Amino acid sequence: MAALRRVSQGVLQNGQIFLNATKQCNVYAGVIPKTHFSTFLKNVYTKHSSILRRKWKVLACVIGTGSLGTALLYDKQKYVVNADFPGQSIAPTKQIRFDDDKTGLKLTLFQFVTCPFCCKVRAMLNYNGISYDVVEVNSITRDEIKWSKYKKVPILVAQGVGEEGYVQLNDSTVIMSVLESYLNDKTVSLQKLLTFYPTMDKEIKGRFRSKTVTETPNKNFLMFQDHLTDKRTPEERAEERRIRVWVDTVFVHLISPNVYRTMSESLDTFQWFSKAGDWETNFTSFQRNTIIYIGGFVMYFVGKKLKRKYNLQKDVRESLYEGGNAWVNFLKGRKFVGGDQPNLADLSMYGMLTAMEGTEAFRDLVDNTKLKPWYDRTKTMVEGHQGANRARDVTRK
Repeated sequence: MAALRRVSQGVLQNGQIFLNATKQCNVYAGVIPKTHFSTFLKNVYTKHSSILRRKWKVLACVIGTGSLGTALLYDKQKYVVNADFPGQSIAPTKQIRFDDDKTGLKLTLFQFVTCPFCCKVRAMLNYNGISYDVVEVNSITRDEIKWSKYKKVPILVAQGVGEEGYVQLNDSTVIMSVLESYLNDKTVSLQKLLTFYPTMDKEIKGRFRSKTVTETPNKNFLMFQDHLTDKRTPEERAEERRIRVWVDTVFVHLISPNVYRTMSESLDTFQWFSKAGDWETNFTSFQRNTIIYIGGFVMYFVGKKLKRKYNLQKDVRESLYEGGNAWVNFLKGRKFVGGDQPNLADLSMYGMLTAMEGTEAFRDLVDNTKLKPWYDRTKTMVEGHQGANRARDVTRK
């Protein structure tokens, strides 16, 4: 972090040079003029030479991440405290409302707009016609979630629930399972349902150091009271869980190496992020250019690292096509994995794909697999929030 702060200071002290450099970039060709950036790097080198002793790829990541942080700190928003739960919140970035929402829930989703896991949660909320507020989290400072011990997104907060006046749901899969369980049987509160998803800490040994991660072992299971069950067979429930795990642990790792496959694709992806996140409205020109060009530059190398980590094919598109074809096989000729209606596996996969919908990788995926008919059907169901009034197949045992 100290290194990132030093680089950020270098960017601020040479902001005009950096801004001129970004203006000269050709987004679609992926061309970055050497003159401007060499001048910029020379100035940063003079004042922060210790950073440049690292390998050049590591240096690129440090400079890029520091620059992103600087861009978002450069013109910091003024926050407005408006929440009933402890800590900090901001005025909603967006409010999503559905006229036929009968849940009575007051929800706030803390998210990154193009995060695949956040997209999963939005897909479920939209499909079921559940109204919610959106708070866009600054991906560098994360000021909007400083009140939370859990520092990842998505976070879903239900206000006016529980003894403390709110319930906080963490992890996209847990969020979806808790909400689906609640929609099946609203006599059990969200607070009570959450107690059925205990967490446990697990130590993961890395190359240089170990880290502790928090897991919820049963997060893909739905909860029913003892006297209730749904009409699905045990095999159908197991299939849904198995495919949800595949989406979260296999398919998600195909996204970044593909959307950042080349430098031009990486920049094009960040242009898509800018459009999807309405960056022209939410950020200054300096911030937006910094995020697009430096972010695209850094994520190109991140994609290469992930390609090696997950042992993808030399042309990562082939791995992506394999993932798309695997999904088509999961359908087994059905409209959806859930049959005539999308289930949580369908909504998870659809949400993941919406995170890359505007990229070249997505266009190649639908052109080279038979995924598109299912995707279009699911999109129609989600955007029409067709799950809002569907009958729940819950019955007494």
